[in-house]
Order: sequence, then C-alpha cells, then structure tokens
Amino acid sequence: MNRIFARHVLVQYGGLVGVLCLLVLFFSVASRNFLQPATFVTIANQIPDLTFLAVGMTFVLVAGGIDLSVGSLLALSSGLLGVLMTQAGWPLPAALAVAVVVAACCGLVSGLVAVLGRIPSFIVTLGMLEIARGATKLLTGSQSIYIGKSISWFGEPLVGLAVSPAFLVACGVVIAGQFLLWGTVFGRYLVAIGTNAEAVRMAGIRTWPPSVAVFGLSGLLCGLAGWSMTARLSTADPNAGVGIELAAIAACVIGGTSLLGGKGSVISSFLGVLIIQVLQTGLAQLGVSDANKQIVTGVVIIVAVLLDAFRRQRA
Repeated sequence: MNRIFARHVLVQYGGLVGVLCLLVLFFSVASRNFLQPATFVTIANQIPDLTFLAVGMTFVLVAGGIDLSVGSLLALSSGLLGVLMTQAGWPLPAALAVAVVVAACCGLVSGLVAVLGRIPSFIVTLGMLEIARGATKLLTGSQSIYIGKSISWFGEPLVGLAVSPAFLVACGVVIAGQFLLWGTVFGRYLVAIGTNAEAVRMAGIRTWPPSVAVFGLSGLLCGLAGWSMTARLSTADPNAGVGIELAAIAACVIGGTSLLGGKGSVISSFLGVLIIQVLQTGLAQLGVSDANKQIVTGVVIIVAVLLDAFRRQRA
C-alpha cells in the first residue's frame, strides 16, 4: 500500500517538482542573487493572490467549465473592501465578510446563468468580467484607495517566520481544497460531471447544484485574493487583477488540470503557481523585459497544453 501511494505521488507531482527544481537551479547559476533567502521569501509572499484564484479555477475546470471573471471579481472585492473601510468606517472583519460574500454571489450568478441557461461558461464569465470591472470603477470612482496598516499586516512577513499570514492562509486553502476535491463525494461528483455529465444525469444524479457551486466557490476565493492583494499593496486598486485570470488558468494547466474537464489536482495547480512565480522572479533578476517575460510565459503555457494533450492521448 505504501509503495502504491509513493508511486502515485511520484507520478502525480514528480514531474512538476522536477521542473521547479530545474528552474531554481538554472536561475541560481544564471543570477548570483537568486539563490538567496530574500528571493524565496519574496516569492512566498507574492503568490497568495494567484494561489487563491488557481484553487478556485481548478474546481471550475474539473467540472468542465471555465471562469474568466476572477480578475475582475478580485478587483471588485478589493474596491469594496477599500470603500467600506475608509469611507464607511467599517472594521476589517465586517468589510471583508461583505466583500467575500459579494464576490461569491457574483460567482453563483455566473454559474446559474451558465448551467441553467445552458450557455458556455466562457461567454457568461466574460460578461461578468466586464460587469465586475465596471462596477469596481463606479464604486471607487476609478481611483486607488489607500488603506494602510489596518490591512497591510495580512501581507507582511511575520516576525521570526519570514512568510506572511496570507501565505499561511493560502497553504491552508490548498490543503482544504485538495481534500475537498479528492476526499469527498462533492469532489467525486465534479470529476464525474467533468468527464461525462450525461452519464451522471442518466445515473439519476442532479448535475446542476455542484456545477453551480464551483463558480460560487471560485468567487469566494476571489474575495480572499482581493483581501490578499489589497493587504500586500496597502491599497485597493480598481485596475488590480487585469489579466490574472490567464495566469490562474496557466497555473492549472501547467499543473495538469485538463481544459476539457474531469481531471485536476489542487496541489498540482499550486505547484504551477510556484513555477510561474519562480519563472517571473528569475527572469526579472536577469533583467528580461516585461515583453520578453510574457513571451517566455506564453511558450511555457503552450508546451504545458501540448503535454496535457499528449497525456490524454496516451491514456
């Protein structure tokens, strides 16, 4: 049993860990400053935003959908958090609860429209992307809102630990998400729906509740990502999260989550987040321009998709 489990872990995560180690080794040789504790502390404290989004995206993709609105929902929750704390004078717990619930409700609306209306989630969430971004700009007057120390503590390294509370919460979400996906009936339903929804319906199981729920879960995690990014910047920015939905999808695909549904792992998506962040940090230390960083990241995504297609063909 132990050998079988060890082999499963090696097959599931060995390749990703190997790629991550190769990247660290390459940048350590190419840049004298990369292999420093400060570099890894910086990476750890920058990944919570994308980690929250990638966990939510993993669930949506496994169920056979896609969510393009995560960046805008992140900005909406961030803007709402800023307005409630600075203009309405709300304490952080109350403002955070409202921001997270609003983001989750937006996700549920997208899920209901896509699933019950039988409309591709790509189209529905693209519309929600525009709605949420526009609502954020109206809410904030298209101006950044400085919040300061009352929220920045969540994104700052803890004394004696080097990592931030946001990083610790993100790790907890990854562990809980992996258990939810692989260790519960809900998770098994998602895999079955993403693999063959019609077969699940013929088995007498209603597919729409879990299919809608994953969008609400994704929205909830967007709310947490908004909290994390706002804390790290000490500011609620209406333009926050532009394009981050592509990074979240990329992290999932690099981690082996199938764009066709039915296959995915939260821990693998987290490793995908680490690969992207190490790549971005290493290229930045080498002085690579933003344009070239985008090209390299795009090549990595395409290679990951090709490898996923190759794995599916072999299976």
